[in-house]
Amino acid sequence: MKNYLNFESEIKDLEIEIEKLKDPFNQSGLSKVDTEKISKTQEELDEKLKLIYSNLNPWQTTMVARHEDRPKSKFFIDNLFNDFIPLSGDRYYGEDKSVLAGFAKFNNQSVLIIGQEKGDDLDSRIERNFGMMRPEGYRKTIRLMELANKFNIPIISFIDTPGAYPGVGAEERGQAEAIAKSIECCMKLKVPTIAIVIGEGGSGGAIALASSSKVIMLENAIYSVISPEGCATILWRDPKKMLDAAKAMKLSARDLLELNVIDEIIDEPIGGAHRDKNLILESLRKSINHNLEQFKNKSGEEIFVERKNKFLKIGRNKGFINDLENLSSLKSKNNSLELIVKNKKIIFFSISFILILTTLLFILL
Repeated sequence: MKNYLNFESEIKDLEIEIEKLKDPFNQSGLSKVDTEKISKTQEELDEKLKLIYSNLNPWQTTMVARHEDRPKSKFFIDNLFNDFIPLSGDRYYGEDKSVLAGFAKFNNQSVLIIGQEKGDDLDSRIERNFGMMRPEGYRKTIRLMELANKFNIPIISFIDTPGAYPGVGAEERGQAEAIAKSIECCMKLKVPTIAIVIGEGGSGGAIALASSSKVIMLENAIYSVISPEGCATILWRDPKKMLDAAKAMKLSARDLLELNVIDEIIDEPIGGAHRDKNLILESLRKSINHNLEQFKNKSGEEIFVERKNKFLKIGRNKGFINDLENLSSLKSKNNSLELIVKNKKIIFFSISFILILTTLLFILL
């Protein structure tokens, strides 16, 4: 049974009509398939999908990103990679089932796969904690990322979480520290890292694994510091203002590409990734292959510096910084800010000298 969003009522009616036309024997008075009418209705459906999905507002995009039928990390891992070997445990506390991690082959190349997994039905969602990782999950991924770094193995992460788990137990076990350590680990790696936001990229739960050389988003995915409902509750004390919050947060792939927060958008089939999973698989396969090729002739140090500069550039303009391509040292030659500070020091010492000299003359005379 298909699941429909609240703005898809017309699409639902057209698809139900097509299903009825394809099975006329269940309807009284009909005894043959009307192919011409099916074709016309299908064309109408396609046009309606194009119209609706080309004009989604940020809140509707959020709903598509959370769609129940949207392909999850496990689907991509099972269909994009070969010989996947899952690895468990953080060697401190236990196993976190909200994240799948292990080594696999992609085009005969060894890669480390990390995937935040929400689950496909109620039982699996409860088991996976709805994709909300606990500290042990982040510590597991840190352990495996350091192992991949040691053996020069690229890392591919699938991001799909509403955020890190905020439970009392998780906080007692050091949730914030685990997220910070995960970000630190991601930033200091000297192997290529690719993060793909396939659904929700929520808060620190996402950035802990998405501090990557390349950050890619599916067209209808979202990536934000907080959920629209959470933002609306804090700012307006009204969770119903999620549309205003979603607009203000610039959480869509198009907005984030414009802000240089992400590096690439993968187009989805009309109507969302769940309507043609084979097509989105092929698009993702091409993107991963293309991005891995870009790193083949780069040294570990080059990869590290490039990633560092990429994140240092986010949100900067040319103001006092002349060289935006090399921000690793956080210094810049001929920095106009430095010149301003230097000039102020000269003026200060000059005035101080004049005042001291004047005082001495006054005393002596």
